[in-house]
Amino acid sequence: MSGCNLRIGHGYDVHRLTENRALILGGVAIPYEKGLLGHSDADVITHAIMDALLGAAGLWDIGHCFPDTDPALKDISSILLLERVRDMLKEQGFGVVNIDATIIAQQPKLSPYIPEMRHILAKTIGIQESQLNLKATTEEHLGFTGSGEGISAHAVALLESI
Repeated sequence: MSGCNLRIGHGYDVHRLTENRALILGGVAIPYEKGLLGHSDADVITHAIMDALLGAAGLWDIGHCFPDTDPALKDISSILLLERVRDMLKEQGFGVVNIDATIIAQQPKLSPYIPEMRHILAKTIGIQESQLNLKATTEEHLGFTGSGEGISAHAVALLESI
């Protein structure tokens, strides 16, 4: 594998569900009685993907790149932040090989929204939808996600030098 520069990164994010907020996942507004609490739009799956991409590139994480103390980022769309991460990867000479990501939520049922999320995320990153696997699962009523207190997400990204 000499001359081949592949790098893998893992991302994780979690946000509490709260009233009077929109639920945004993968850039899609999901009809639900609660949304996620956060400085930005709190889009956990987009945040996990950004952390996986940044980690693989050795660029720290979203908290370092987009601190929640920055008033300019208050309520910002995570898709806009993902565009910035995409540009950072290009500047560092990395291309995305693939991403595998999972949303963990007891409710609402997310499977009807997965195709649109996948489309938006892949388009924003500048990859084919076939390079992005996205799924959702519950935790069978266990833990904070299972009790409906929050939603979490994991993502793994593989990058290559370009």
